[in-house]
Amino acid sequence: MKNELRKDVEMMYYACEEHIELALDIVVDEQELAPTIDKITDKEMLSTKCSFCENGALYSIKA
Repeated sequence: MKNELRKDVEMMYYACEEHIELALDIVVDEQELAPTIDKITDKEMLSTKCSFCENGALYSIKA
């Protein structure tokens, strides 16, 4: 049971232009669901970092 993925838990990543494909691959591989991709607002960009580097995020990816 420990290694079983929980489909009821929402997964969310923030990604810069360089890491958007990585975030998509992770969500699809781990959740086996099509992700929702949203462009974050200009206001959010000021304080939101990419989940994979220190660059500012451009997208939120959820499943």
